[in-house]
Amino acid sequence: MKGTGSSRDWKKAASNNSALIAFVVLFLLAVSLKGTMFLSWNNIINILRNNSIIGIIALGMTLIIITGGIDLSVGSQLAMIGFVAIKVLNTTQSIVLTILVSVATAIVFGFLTGVLVAKFRIPAFITTLGTMTMYRSISQYLLNGGGVMASGEKMDAYIKISNTNLFGKIPMPIIYWVICVVIIHLLVNHTGIGRHIYAVGSNEKATLLSGVCVSKVKYFVYTVSAVLVAVATIVETSRLGSINSSSSGSSYEMDAIAAAVIGGTSMSGGKGKILFTVFGTLTLGIINNMMNLLGVNAFLVGAVKGAIIIVAVLLQTRLNKE
Repeated sequence: MKGTGSSRDWKKAASNNSALIAFVVLFLLAVSLKGTMFLSWNNIINILRNNSIIGIIALGMTLIIITGGIDLSVGSQLAMIGFVAIKVLNTTQSIVLTILVSVATAIVFGFLTGVLVAKFRIPAFITTLGTMTMYRSISQYLLNGGGVMASGEKMDAYIKISNTNLFGKIPMPIIYWVICVVIIHLLVNHTGIGRHIYAVGSNEKATLLSGVCVSKVKYFVYTVSAVLVAVATIVETSRLGSINSSSSGSSYEMDAIAAAVIGGTSMSGGKGKILFTVFGTLTLGIINNMMNLLGVNAFLVGAVKGAIIIVAVLLQTRLNKE
C-alpha cells in the first residue's frame, strides 16, 4: 500500500511539475552536447531575447486556455496592430500616441472576440480562425502584401525601445517579458478575477450558478490577451523598425499554444500556471537554439516542436488518468 501511495504521489508531482522537468532535461541535454557554447552569456541572452515576444503572447494564451478557449488569431493580430502602430508613428511622430492607439486597437480586437465567444456562443476555435484570416487579409490588402518601415525624426527613439540594454547587458525585450510575467502572475494568483478564470475553465455551469458572470470573465481574458499582443507588437516593430503583412506574426499562435501546453496548461481548461508557461517558452527556445548549434536543417524545427507538443499532451493525459 505504501508503494502504491508513493507511486501516486510521484506521478502527481511529475504531472504538476512536467514543465520544469522538461526544461531541466532539455537544458542538461544541451549542456552535454554543446557545453561552453550553449552556456555562453551571449547564447543565453539570445535565447531569452529571441523568445521574449512569444513569451509575452503565451501569457495571454495561457489565460484563454485556462478558461477552456483558444485564440488562433494572435499572430495575425500582431501584423494588423503592427500596421496601425507604424502608420500612427509615421503620421504623428508621437511614440506615446503610437503605443496608446496600438493598445486601444488591441482592446477592440480582444473585446470583439470575447463577445463572439461568450455572448453569441460561437466556438472559440471557429471565431478566432475567422478573425485570424480577417486580420491577416486586411493587413495584406492595406500593404499590398508587403511591409512598411518606421520613418521620420522619432524613428530612432522608437527603435531604441527594444534595441537598448539595461545596465548595458540585458536587452530590454527580456525586461518587458519579465514585467508582463510578474503582472499576469499576480493577476491570476492574487485577485478575484484570477480565481474566476480557473473556475470558468473547471466548470462553467457551476461557476455561472455560483453568481459569477462567465461572459465578463471571457471578455476579460481575450482583452488582456490582445493587450499583451499589442505589447509584443511594440517590442517587435521597435526591434525591427518595420512590420510585414505576410510574415510578421506568422505561426506565433502555434508557438504560444505550444509554450502553454508544454508548460502544463490543460487544453480542457481549469489548469495552468503562468510561471510554467515561462518554462514552456524557454523549452521551445532551447530546442530552437540547440538544433541551430547542432546544424540541424531549419525546416525540421517545426517537426520537432509538433512532436514535443503531442508528447506533452499525451503525458499530461496519462498522468492525470493515473
